[in-house]
Amino acid sequence: MALPNDRPSREPIRVDDKGEPVDIRIGDTVTVQRAGDVIPQVLDVDLSLRPGNAAPFIFPKVCPCPLKTPVVREETATGGEGIVRRCSGEFACPFQRREHLMHFVSRAAFDIEGLGVKQIEYFYDDEELPIRAPADIFTLSMRDAARGHILKEREGFGEVSVRNLFAAIEARRSVALDRFINALSIRHVGETTARVLARAYGSWAAFHAAALKVAEGDVAAREEMDAVDQIGETVVDAVGRYFGESHNRALVEALTREVTILDAEQAAAESPVAGKTVVFTGSLEKMTRDEAKAMAERLGAKVAGSVSKKTDLVVAGPRAGSKLKDAEKHGVKVVDEAGWFDLIGSL
Repeated sequence: MALPNDRPSREPIRVDDKGEPVDIRIGDTVTVQRAGDVIPQVLDVDLSLRPGNAAPFIFPKVCPCPLKTPVVREETATGGEGIVRRCSGEFACPFQRREHLMHFVSRAAFDIEGLGVKQIEYFYDDEELPIRAPADIFTLSMRDAARGHILKEREGFGEVSVRNLFAAIEARRSVALDRFINALSIRHVGETTARVLARAYGSWAAFHAAALKVAEGDVAAREEMDAVDQIGETVVDAVGRYFGESHNRALVEALTREVTILDAEQAAAESPVAGKTVVFTGSLEKMTRDEAKAMAERLGAKVAGSVSKKTDLVVAGPRAGSKLKDAEKHGVKVVDEAGWFDLIGSL
């Protein structure tokens, strides 16, 4: 079947409510739909076309890393077994450490230009100038100088590219609190949750102190964090587990010696959209989707990814899809990008 604007080559392995894989095998012929106008979703398998040698998929029991740590099912918010399986090695697992570093330099975290996936892979395996923890990024220039500026002599670098890389790293020595929290790779704490925590606590000192108390089992600290709007027990538990691990605390302490963490910018209490739920859809011409989201949140709005009857406003650009139809179905007010700027006073 045709999937507009996409030619998906991969689709996540489907599992049942017990976390076991649905019987889809390599070489199968499947029926696919585009769920929510975005995600390729397998609906059915044509068993009559299944190859005779197709073997069922078996989930791995151990991580393929050198540590061979067990793969475990994640616990759900209700205390049961979830369907997601993860390596139990956390930061000790070299594969996870690489991924954490890639997340650390990503656009929603420290956003270090010129230090992407390819460069992280390169430096992670480097014996002379390794980057195997976030703090290593900010000591790279110093370590390179101590070795006689060897990086500029290497293939693929050069004096100008090295100078630009070091400048980009230096430019990120001051970082917003929400970006810093997001960059730490705390389970269940992504971009949005990090922003909520940053605004709730205001400063790194306050959040760090609260996180350490949660890790120690302080009931009052847990209750205070749990009381923050949009924060629940799953996030509180994840923060406690993260800061309860000595390796993570050492990683954070080393990093904070290298950077300055700015206090959180508080959302506006009074604006035309303060307290309202806003959804952006379609193409935006004057700003990126991330810029639009940041602007709305700065003005006190909550930005949602889908439209419901609780949505107050949909900002629709060209090629708006199913979200625009959902807005019409629920009777939600819709404006275009120009209307959005008129509403907020071009702030």
